[in-house]
Amino acid sequence: MRHVSGYSLLAALMVAAAPVVTLSAAQAEPGGCLKYGAAGAVGGHLVNHGVLGAVGGCATGMYKRHEYRKEAKQKAALYDKEHPGAKGSYEEKATAYDVEHSTQPRKSAPSDGATPDGGAPSHN
Repeated sequence: MRHVSGYSLLAALMVAAAPVVTLSAAQAEPGGCLKYGAAGAVGGHLVNHGVLGAVGGCATGMYKRHEYRKEAKQKAALYDKEHPGAKGSYEEKATAYDVEHSTQPRKSAPSDGATPDGGAPSHN
């Protein structure tokens, strides 16, 4: 049995993961457990802690996706207030809310809650 060096294993993993990264680039949601876990495993492998890196990456991915969905549901609720009876999923409503409240044509609104003039958001 031949010994496989870490660099050749890493190169093979990157080649195998390239189509997955390319196909999921058009997806709107952040990666989640698999994508972040794979990146964490590669990073952890480089410092001899592949499993620990995978677990940390998975947890980070789940948290990022949770935060994204929570923000999208909040935007969908705001869209429903402005457009009662609107149909569509919460992702579609969140995107429509971003488009309607964009400060630049054909771009989504910033998700940090800042107003277009750079001031703090108003709280009613």
